[in-house]
Amino acid sequence: MEKKDMIRSSLFKLLWHRIQEDDISGLSAQLAYYLLLSLFPMLIVIFTMLPFFPISREDMLGAVREFAPKEAMQLIEKTVNEVMKERNGGLLSFGIIGTIWSASTGINAIVIAFNRSYKVKESRSFFVSRTMSILLTFGMVFAFIFTVLLPIFGREIGMFLFKKLGYSSEFMEVWNSLSWLVSAIILFILFTGLYWVAPNVKLRCRSALPGAAFATLGWIVSSLGLSFYVGKFSSFSLTYGSIGAIIVLMIWLYISAFIIILGGEINAFYSEKNRSNC
Repeated sequence: MEKKDMIRSSLFKLLWHRIQEDDISGLSAQLAYYLLLSLFPMLIVIFTMLPFFPISREDMLGAVREFAPKEAMQLIEKTVNEVMKERNGGLLSFGIIGTIWSASTGINAIVIAFNRSYKVKESRSFFVSRTMSILLTFGMVFAFIFTVLLPIFGREIGMFLFKKLGYSSEFMEVWNSLSWLVSAIILFILFTGLYWVAPNVKLRCRSALPGAAFATLGWIVSSLGLSFYVGKFSSFSLTYGSIGAIIVLMIWLYISAFIIILGGEINAFYSEKNRSNC
């Protein structure tokens, strides 16, 4: 127990030191900016690919709506609907390449942040690092689509089976509780892959687990907490007027960026501990 307490204490001390030394708050602000630049291009990629999957636009927006603050969600819905209307919901075209490139900007910024956590420089070529960012972007796109697909098909299959047994209402109660767990598991897998592949360091998959667990729990709790606070105790529209939704979106992205970078710092801490013990 004493050894665990010492490790936990040193972790908190080191994280506090690194928050100041690496200027994580400033780095989070930069990452939030790049996430904002990449958010809508990534959503455009997702919604452009929807005709290839049995998912409606409303189902996809509903998945985002579960976590996004109300004001931010209104801005996201309005922007996506306007852009997709202009594109007429067309199929993938040459123009999507530029959209994917823009969407990978946020992932590329995350790679830079992780490299700072591990105190390494990016030695991979621009082509390699950018290609990796694009592939990770595609991975996030398909993971997000899968996150929406799984509950839809799971609910339909479960309703069919339990309806035969006469327990359809009981199933819906259980499913509504489990759907959060399913989303959390997929999010955990996504973060694990990101923490494992993105840094310019050779890592084992298990070394990415502590940061992934922290990021998953932290992101869900902070997103729901911010949604509750904005909905119950604050009215940004009264203070900022028509740009209130943009302010809420930026706060949400900043908190998300901070948690993602902090997860990388946690993984870097345990990696250093493991190397020192060898």
